[in-house]
Amino acid sequence: MMKQNWGGKRLEKTKLAAEKTDIAIILLTDTDMDEELHWYEYFREKKTSVIWVIGKADIRNDTEKINEKLYQQTGQHAVIVSVATGAGMDQVRKELVRNLPEQYGASSILGELVTKRDLVMLVMPQDIQAPKGRLILPQVQTLRELLDKKCLVMSVTTDQYVEALSHLTEAPKLIITDSQVFAYVYEHKPENSMLTSFSVLFAAYKGDIEYYIEGANAIGKLNGESHVLIAECCTHAPLKEDIGREKIPKMLRKRYGETMKIDIVSGTDFPDDLTGYDLIIQCGGCMFNRKYIMSRIDHAKEQQKPMTNYGVTIAYLTGILDKVVVPRF
Repeated sequence: MMKQNWGGKRLEKTKLAAEKTDIAIILLTDTDMDEELHWYEYFREKKTSVIWVIGKADIRNDTEKINEKLYQQTGQHAVIVSVATGAGMDQVRKELVRNLPEQYGASSILGELVTKRDLVMLVMPQDIQAPKGRLILPQVQTLRELLDKKCLVMSVTTDQYVEALSHLTEAPKLIITDSQVFAYVYEHKPENSMLTSFSVLFAAYKGDIEYYIEGANAIGKLNGESHVLIAECCTHAPLKEDIGREKIPKMLRKRYGETMKIDIVSGTDFPDDLTGYDLIIQCGGCMFNRKYIMSRIDHAKEQQKPMTNYGVTIAYLTGILDKVVVPRF
């Protein structure tokens, strides 16, 4: 990041990028660093690590002067580099590694729910919402982690679920389902099998599961005059029975009446002002990194707005939230 002639749209895009950023590099060009210091404070508010860099070290003689002023302002020193000679580039790489988030590379979708040789059943409806010829990203990532953990994995569609259970000599330790069939899967699951959903797993993996569960309690306080925001990260054209755009709104209006107002946003369209909302329901967030989803959660917390996610919402509305397991790390 360096000095720019900022227009409104460019500024908003940069702020949006900042919300997704784990590490920011700010490039200093001279001792006039007011703009850079403004962004430094912005990144600090977002709990984003900052690496300062002074470039063109091979053709300038004021690097020490710039660095001294930076230290006076922030207590930090910049890495002095030259792209032409390569000087300082190794130090930049070292700083990137040093500033990696604590959980980087160590994140787990399943936590301690399963271990080696545990039998896990995945229930994955292949309906109109399922992409042709492939699985959706949360299913792929969950399956990969189960294989890495050396679990025994059985994958079925909803219509094969009960029959598949009848062929097993022992009950699965864990059943992971698509949230939209939570009620059916729970009704027919073996007593000793734990139950969760891909969306609930991603609530913990990408977000703040405790805040989501706390936020789900706000569902019970809604009424026909309530205003709900549903935030879908994907920008695909909505299909029939889309979980965020159709199924959850239908479930809410069935319980609280057709007068309930529900706004739906997609992609990066997330309101700055959440004043008018009684509840925010976020998707699993598989298309964005954890930093960005957490920035939305922090935004809701700052404005004291309850927030939950798709899977937690459906579990609450079907009366089984207390029966669903969440990963612990």
